Amino acid sequence: MRVSIVQSALLWEQKSKNLHHFSHLLAPLKGRTDLIVLPEMFNTGFSMNAAPLAEPMDGDTVTWMKQQANSLGAAITGSFICKEDGHYYNRLVFMRPDGHFDCYDKKHLFALAGENEPFTAGKKRILVEWMGWHIRPLICYDLRFPEWSRQQPEAHHDLLIYVANWPVRRAHHWKSLLTARAIENQCYTIGVNVIGQDGNGLEYSGDSTIVDYSGQTRVYLSQTEGVTTTFLNKDQQQDFRVQLPFLADMG
Repeated sequence: MRVSIVQSALLWEQKSKNLHHFSHLLAPLKGRTDLIVLPEMFNTGFSMNAAPLAEPMDGDTVTWMKQQANSLGAAITGSFICKEDGHYYNRLVFMRPDGHFDCYDKKHLFALAGENEPFTAGKKRILVEWMGWHIRPLICYDLRFPEWSRQQPEAHHDLLIYVANWPVRRAHHWKSLLTARAIENQCYTIGVNVIGQDGNGLEYSGDSTIVDYSGQTRVYLSQTEGVTTTFLNKDQQQDFRVQLPFLADMG
């Protein structure tokens, strides 16, 4: 499967401008990738100003994702601020080219930034099926909680995805934990972060990464804007799991 990770700065709370910018970045990917991964809250930045920024599921952002997936011929995923049944969620959407999608609401809310005040925590993980892969999409702070990322004996995942706004002051944690999640789950692990400065003055160094099933870094983006596409080989991953059958000993 061809996977493209998209690392960019975000314009603070400027939804239409961010969507326009991503449209420009994604245009060259048409017919050249199978899955596109955007950052957390890719249309606003990591804002706690939920009420004026939130959208319903039939709003501009999900509509944009649907149009992009269809036009590019690839699935696309990232999170945004969603309002549903009177609650606000940091919601990831996994959109397919045919318009069908799955949703995941961030479970672990970052209390240090007050995310737990306007937002409601999600209650369940999801397992997305795409092109024969079982994909576990998660959001930023979820990375710190290994039990939430852990393989399930009855439903192994082949790919972990973390979309994020992870600040530079804890960049070492980001890189270390992505590697740890890949090793302990014996699966490809993707982390897509942002660069630049947000509206609260926090700096982001990017460090978007794809780590393979053995903990080796396959793709790394430092502090530059960019789109990188790489091929993930499921057969090689399965061979590795057979040679080192650690997952069978989970109990």
